[in-house]
Amino acid sequence: MPYEGAQTGAPADLSIRVLAREEMKIVLDWAANEGWNPGRHDGECFHAADPDGFLLGERAGTPISSISVVTYPENFAFLGFYIVQPEFRGRGYGLKTWRAGLRRLAGYKVGLDGVIGQQRNYTKSGFILAWRNIRYTGTAPHNPPAARTDGHLVPMTGVLFSDLEAYDRRHFPAPRPTFLHLWITRPGTTARAWIRDGRIAGYGVIRPCRSGFKIGPLFADDEATAEALFAALAAKAGSAALSIDVPEPNLPAVRLAEQHGLKPVFETARMYTGPAPNIPLRGVFGLTSFELG
Repeated sequence: MPYEGAQTGAPADLSIRVLAREEMKIVLDWAANEGWNPGRHDGECFHAADPDGFLLGERAGTPISSISVVTYPENFAFLGFYIVQPEFRGRGYGLKTWRAGLRRLAGYKVGLDGVIGQQRNYTKSGFILAWRNIRYTGTAPHNPPAARTDGHLVPMTGVLFSDLEAYDRRHFPAPRPTFLHLWITRPGTTARAWIRDGRIAGYGVIRPCRSGFKIGPLFADDEATAEALFAALAAKAGSAALSIDVPEPNLPAVRLAEQHGLKPVFETARMYTGPAPNIPLRGVFGLTSFELG
């Protein structure tokens, strides 16, 4: 069924529709080809966040473009997976796909992580730079964290989901319980929380990707807690490559990645339509994903 937000006009041979769950592999493969290295179970988590939030552009029945326009409660949305197959770029297909996505998000505060080559175009569409994110990648040494007496590490099964949801909400602009539940429970994924005085003082997730592993999110009250969580999660990666996406203004987060031997490999611009959401960026040591925020 054609997407109701699509409009006629050049190029007329592009039709845009909502992507079905079983078709998520199409855009994940495209993302992998772009070097974004998606997680092995990202598709089911992403699609569940907003089943109507993934659009596919087709030309004569062949998929050639995509965009995700995932909406959350409290008038927040995030845009990602903006991809046109290389042989169809520069012909207006991307712009038509982009406009269809933005029509779905009319009235929302929208965030995105823009690659360098598209940042000027995003500015023309009303997006404002909030900060830079940097992907750090490498093989982290397996150094056990220093012994601490101010709390302890627990698997996520030992935490009330309502407590986890509340802590996550402090560090993300909107509630996302369906996504969060799936994100921490997929095969091969490890999720840990740091408990201090009976409450969550930080949590982190590591998941298997097309290549190696990614940590995300990594939220913590302070650098020492982030360090303890990072060390525990990094051990899961073993000798495989490990990545974490760090907000550049959080200097302790940058320091954490660099002290573990990770190197910057590329950057994105976190942009919003309007002022950035009021979240404590000092507590964000690793983003959840570039695709959904």
